[in-house]
Amino acid sequence: MAKEIIWSEQANSDRKNILRYWILRNQSKKYSVKLDQLFREAVLLISVYPFIGKETDIKNVRAKKVRDYFIFYQETVTQIHILSVWDTRQNPLRITRVLRKRR
Repeated sequence: MAKEIIWSEQANSDRKNILRYWILRNQSKKYSVKLDQLFREAVLLISVYPFIGKETDIKNVRAKKVRDYFIFYQETVTQIHILSVWDTRQNPLRITRVLRKRR
């Protein structure tokens, strides 16, 4: 049974900024629409199979890879909390600070 998905403000902001970047870079919405669909499909998969993501160094936080991005999330009994959408090409130390602050 699928769990309820809760997107944090940080995760929503991350996703929108990523999509906006690709719209400006490509001068087209085509890739952003495709990438957003991949994000949404991954989150639906997480809601059904919460252990599909890779364990992280932060307790109870997992990461699901989608292209060059990680979707960081936590599972509760009835919900999946999407914490952040992270570009894997960024400084990895920064995401640790972001996730620790969000929990």
